[in-house]
Amino acid sequence: MTIKEQINQELEKLPEPLLQEILDFVQFLQVKHEKNSISSDTQLDQTLIKEHTLTGSTAEDLLEFVGSWEGSDIRECLQLVHDSRMPLEL
Repeated sequence: MTIKEQINQELEKLPEPLLQEILDFVQFLQVKHEKNSISSDTQLDQTLIKEHTLTGSTAEDLLEFVGSWEGSDIRECLQLVHDSRMPLEL
């Protein structure tokens, strides 16, 4: 039996809440792997993203974005936010 088959067999036994945790972990691993194999173009993109980060912004700072949403890809954008969010620092 392959590893993938073993994983699938174990997944069949789990309740839905644990499946959500596993999905989150798998997505975390994918993002982690992607970050480890960043090309120079992607490094430039990340530099640009860092320049436009809103960390530490006040509500007043964020008001400039009110009403600026365009398009119908909200689900894709929410998934991107979910996939690229930073881990909580305690």
